[in-house]
Parts: sequence; C-alpha cells; structure tokens
Amino acid sequence: MITNRGTALEQMAAFVAGGTVPSAARDAAAMAVVDTIGVALAGSIEPAARAVRESIALSADAPCSVWGVSGRAGAADAALANGTAAHALDYDDMCFVSLAHPSAPLVPAILAAAELAGASGRAVLDAYVVGFEIQARLGRLMNPRHYERGWHCTSTLGAISAAAGASRLLGLDAARTAHALAIAASSASGLKENFGTMVKPLHAGLAARGGVLAALLAKGGLTGSAKAFEGPQGFLHAFDSAGVDLAGVTSDLSTRWEILDTGITVKLYPSCAGTHPTLDAVLDLRARVGFTAADVVRIEVAVDRIAPTILIHDRPATGLEAKFSMPYCVAAAVLHGRVTLETFDDAAVGDPAVTALLPRITMHVDPALDNGAPALTQSRVRITLRDGREVGAAADGARGYPNLPASDDELREKFVSSASRAIPESAAERAWTVLQDVSAMPDLSVLASLLSAR
Repeated sequence: MITNRGTALEQMAAFVAGGTVPSAARDAAAMAVVDTIGVALAGSIEPAARAVRESIALSADAPCSVWGVSGRAGAADAALANGTAAHALDYDDMCFVSLAHPSAPLVPAILAAAELAGASGRAVLDAYVVGFEIQARLGRLMNPRHYERGWHCTSTLGAISAAAGASRLLGLDAARTAHALAIAASSASGLKENFGTMVKPLHAGLAARGGVLAALLAKGGLTGSAKAFEGPQGFLHAFDSAGVDLAGVTSDLSTRWEILDTGITVKLYPSCAGTHPTLDAVLDLRARVGFTAADVVRIEVAVDRIAPTILIHDRPATGLEAKFSMPYCVAAAVLHGRVTLETFDDAAVGDPAVTALLPRITMHVDPALDNGAPALTQSRVRITLRDGREVGAAADGARGYPNLPASDDELREKFVSSASRAIPESAAERAWTVLQDVSAMPDLSVLASLLSAR
C-alpha cells in the first residue's frame, strides 16, 4: 500500500496530478496530438487495426470515439483500437531519450479519458505534457540497457505515460495517481522480437489501454505498492534499467521540461526512425550527384550499435518487415527518390528492381558513432559508382527532428494525406483546421465527429 509520503512514486504522482504546464510545452503537445491523429487515421485501415476492432465491442452509444470508423467503444477499448492504429504504419513520432514513440499510446489514452470526463482541449494538452515528462525521464534513467535487452519502450514506458495522462484527465488526486502508476507498472510489457509484425503496433494499443484501465481502476479504489518502481522486484529492476535511482527523475519536475529540452521528432518517412538519417543522406546525395540504381556498385551504411537491434530484416518479405530493413529503405530511396506510405505495400517489397539492388547495400556498426549522441540519430553513407567515383555523406539527425523541424506545410500535407486514407478529404481538411486551436476546445465533440468514417 502507498502510505509513505515523499517517496519517488508519490513525487511523480504529485507532479502528474497538479503540475503547472508552461505554454511552450503545451504548444509542443499540440503538434504531437495533431500528428498522431493523422497517422492513426491512416493506420486505421491497416490489418492490425482492423483485427483489434474485431475484438472489441463497438456501438453507437458508447462514450469514446474509435477513429476512422462510425462505431464507438468504452474508454479502454477505444484506447486499444486507436493506439494500435497510431503505430500501425510506424509513421508516428519519436523521442530519442525514451527510445519510444511517445504519442502512439499517450494520445489515444488521453483522448479517450477526455471524452469520458468531458475535458477541454487545454486539459488534454496538459495531460499530454505530464505523461510525456514521466516517460522521457524514466527513459533517460533506464536506457539504453532497457531497450537493448529487448524491451519495446513504446509499450513498457508508454503504459506508464498513458496512466499518467489518463489520471490527470480523470481528476485523480496525487494518492490515487500513485496507485494508477503502480498498476500500470504491472501491466507494462512489449518485446522487440515482434518488430516487423502486427504485434508491434499492438504494443502501443496495449499500453494505451493499460494506462486508461490503470487510471480507472485507481479511481475505483484499487491500490498498488509504494515501491512498484524502485523496489527490489519493482519496475526498474525487473525491466533491467540502466539506473535505479529515481532521484534524477523527480528532482527537477516542474522546473525542467524534457518536452522542451529533448523535443519530439515528427516522422517524415513511414519507416523505423533508425533509417531516417540515412534516408536523408541518400536522398540528398541522389539529388546532388544524379546517380541511378544502375550506376551503383555498392552502398555502405554505418550506424550506431542500437540500429541493428531494430533494423533486423535484411531481406524483408512484407511491408511491415521492410520498415525495419535498412537495405530495403535505401534501395527504395535510390530507385524512386522518395519514401512514402506506398513504399511499404507488400507488392512494392517484391519489386524486381528492389530485390536486384538489395545485395549491393550493407549496414555495419561504426563505434565512432556511439559518441554520446542520442541513439539512432547518426549515420554515415558511402556510395561507390560504376564510373569509379565514391560519394558520401554524414547525417546528424534528419528532417523532422527537433533541430530540423518539419515545416507547417510538411505537417499539413502529412496530416491531410494520412487522414484521407480513412475519412473524406474534406473532413481531413476540416479536422486539420479545427486542430490548429485544440487548446481552445471546450470539449472534443466536434473533433470526434470529424474523425468518424461516413
């Protein structure tokens, strides 16, 4: 039972329940909410999302929206469906401290909780920020060891952040929020071995559902351990955290903001974030030098030690596997000069032109890239051409990263093209417009109507 005041868990809970969010952090959250809704609508037509919807009860009078379809569901089921859809295309945002996709579990969880509670748009953004802060701080403490051992941080840390955000929106006090976080710690899971399958996006859905359920259970009186995180058999030890002292997580809550210091990476390619610096480098070289696939003798890609633990499919057989294949992503970029949602259709993976180029592309670890920079942010590319030339480029981050932010036009184009896969383009355009002032929404009813298929 949580009885001792001043524990690290209680400090986290007090921040979640009552922390005052600065306006700049709220602005960053607004961008993340908009982007996530767009990619979730795009993902809602994917097989993983359809399979999840088949497993839940949809009805017209349920309290929460299931995006891209006309049915509604209970809060936990809506979070499960929308979280899975948000991660189905691997087009959702990233955080390189938590090594997670922070918004895929968090946004569906908080929007389901907001619909349940009748909360405002401003309250949604505040809930996003406190959830993000808890996730990023735990990620900074636990990684890279936690991630390297095979845990999918989007799911493990995402369950905690979703519980934090949902607790804030459901109005839990600090004591019950602490219980919600402890409950979520026992629901967290997610194995990287399932990358390249439909289970990977399910991880985000399960984390979103787990977070909402944890908050609802705590609101109903369910209690957990005060040492659920730092205890000898708690979250940090059981999930093989690199560090086990939560003082660094809690000491500057409300005075330093990870969402501002670390930032959120918006994906401009619908593939694993570990491919993005390389894709930027290859596409820039292709545009500058003007080579084609026929000109290429070999392409060598140097990455950090984390990348090969994620990019595990050298010869992908499906579109899902191709998202986690450096050779495939590079081959597609060289052949077509772009990497889009259609790049990862199953039919595209079998393109003979792609398969002919794959053997000429290799990836290896360069220890020099493990130099203190965030994981997955650096790449070195060297291309040998048939005329004897060698061309190369180094990438430190990619377009869409906090230091190279996406433009308003890029964000709008991504949202409308993504959302239009599930809802009429006119509704997608309207949703974009409405979401530009999400903080002013008195509730989510207008938005929810726009996100339903007709």
